[in-house]
Amino acid sequence: MTILEVTDLRTHFDMASGPLRAVDGVSFSLERGEVLGIVGESGSGKSVTGFSILGLVDPPGRIMSGSIKFDGASIVGLPEDRMRKLRGRRIAMVFQDPMMTLNPVLRIGTQMEESILAHEPKAGAQAARQRSIEALLRVGIPSAEERMSAYPHQLSGGMRQRVAIAIALLHKPDVIIADEPTTALDVTIQGQILHQMQGLVRETGTAMIWITHDLAVVAGIADQIAVMYAGRIVEQGAVEAVLSRPMHPYTRGLVASIPDPRLRGQPIPFIPGMTPSAGAPVGGCAFRPRCSRAADACAVMPDLVDRGAARMVRCHFPIDERPAATAMATGKAAPDARAPASAESPILTVDRVTKTFIRKPGISGRLLNLVGGNYTTSTLVAVEDVSFQIADGEVVGLVGESGCGKSTLGRTIVGIAPQTSGTISYRGRDDASKVGVKVHSATPNDLAIQMIFQDPFASLNPRMRVDRIIAEAPLRHGMITEAESEAHVVATMKQVGLDPSLRSRYPHQFSGGQRQRIGIARALAVNPALLVCDEAIAALDVSIQAQIINMFMELREQRGLTFLFISHDLGVVSHIADRVLVMYLGRIVEEGPAGELFLAPAHPYTECLVRSVPTIGRGRDSFEPIDGEIPSPLNPPKGCHFHPRCPKAFDRCLIEAPVLRVVAPNRKAACHLHD
Repeated sequence: MTILEVTDLRTHFDMASGPLRAVDGVSFSLERGEVLGIVGESGSGKSVTGFSILGLVDPPGRIMSGSIKFDGASIVGLPEDRMRKLRGRRIAMVFQDPMMTLNPVLRIGTQMEESILAHEPKAGAQAARQRSIEALLRVGIPSAEERMSAYPHQLSGGMRQRVAIAIALLHKPDVIIADEPTTALDVTIQGQILHQMQGLVRETGTAMIWITHDLAVVAGIADQIAVMYAGRIVEQGAVEAVLSRPMHPYTRGLVASIPDPRLRGQPIPFIPGMTPSAGAPVGGCAFRPRCSRAADACAVMPDLVDRGAARMVRCHFPIDERPAATAMATGKAAPDARAPASAESPILTVDRVTKTFIRKPGISGRLLNLVGGNYTTSTLVAVEDVSFQIADGEVVGLVGESGCGKSTLGRTIVGIAPQTSGTISYRGRDDASKVGVKVHSATPNDLAIQMIFQDPFASLNPRMRVDRIIAEAPLRHGMITEAESEAHVVATMKQVGLDPSLRSRYPHQFSGGQRQRIGIARALAVNPALLVCDEAIAALDVSIQAQIINMFMELREQRGLTFLFISHDLGVVSHIADRVLVMYLGRIVEEGPAGELFLAPAHPYTECLVRSVPTIGRGRDSFEPIDGEIPSPLNPPKGCHFHPRCPKAFDRCLIEAPVLRVVAPNRKAACHLHD
């Protein structure tokens, strides 16, 4: 039975420069208990489609035409009071950022109870509280009654997202719209949430629209898929059929952009160019400028045509053959494309490095002490006794969940957060953490280690033009003269794939992928030998991500660069890295060549990480989450830090911390199972 029907929906934003056609003729239907995945690059109109259904498009945006029928009745243009009765009760939404749902100054229980009483004032406070606790338990939150008293900031990111999902489920809605709800989460927490959502859909019969740019997630959770580009659906059908045999060139390009474990170390196919602006003039197929199959006929907009087997494709020249090589294939990964680099003359040596932070009492704590309370300082061990080496020209991946200490370790290496104990050596020079942090004077050797941040604005001054951003460090340190700066900027921008004619623009005038390239150019401008990349591609679309990965591999070949690649995306790390370090709660728990480590993990934590990674080839119901939450680094478990979540833990793990030691040629693991 159809619960939601969208027909020729057009949502535009009236701007001074003309209308922005964010959604331009979208049609689909949703059956009860069905999951529809809507995918596409940023700017394709996915989120605006979801907001339009809920009536959350604010001026200057408005629904220009089309119909949205919910349970047989039109809801376009409903008065706000009537729409409010539907919103939350029968149609719910889960946002990418759970803080768009949660009020930071109200307790979790208060927010959930108010949500129930707003729609059901006769339910009563006690019943509302009990229903709230049941909803928290349903999404896998332990000690639900205690969590009712917590504020949002006292919960982890994954826990906050589950609370947002619990709020969406309070009234057992007919439809849930989930807008990128797991994009910012670790693969393990993502696996937990997806596993729970699958169960909830089966148990309650709720229909769901899952909006994302992650095709592997859609492959694991959705029944149907709609691929959007420039405000229109370009391909639609059963998820397995579309992803195994994409017929639209855009869908084919998205699937091909996913790193393939069989092609480790090789360039990743990507879609050239950028998504067009929603305000660009409409003329023919919007994908034509980026399509290798484009012809004169593409000057006319193609219709969304039924190609058989319930497959709809908007293309004059659809692809009928099965792709020759994509990430959809299953089976064993190919061996490493490059042999592991020799560690005889390492470029970087990290020896027993520990980084701690002292947490002092704030104003409330000091006031508590004055009145006879007992609020003391606490110590957070972010990095604990970490040792490893990186060889010249090697790419080392550093993986683990949020809070494990990856970023802190990277910042310690570049000197942003100096280590508490231990040594870091660059080419045998002690205290490498001071390399790259001198402000007034430095030699080229002092600038040899540079960092690329997840958010490019962390290294880009929004008030400076791009040419000054790139030239600032080499000018300040006397590496180039003012007369040489323009040529240096032009050469550096070309090397990272940026048009030098744009060098007079400011960072906000570029796309996210372009800004990340500017951040890379800023780091390359001082001719570094080692780049520390901290989640440098985490927020990018899959095609832009492929371009950046290819650029890193080209820079390695051209400049002989060495990389420490920090990420929670195991698929990307397995493609680009020679060797991988796995980190958990401040400790390195496994180390080994990428191909061997991901194919045959030696530590139970690594094994759980690998199982949690969604892939297109594994299909639906493939999520195998790790049980439990990451312990607080303020109060880590005794013995092996992973033992509360480990399916293989035994008595010794509870009292004795294992040491990282050789368990096979070129392999190390910190686990008692290898004794």
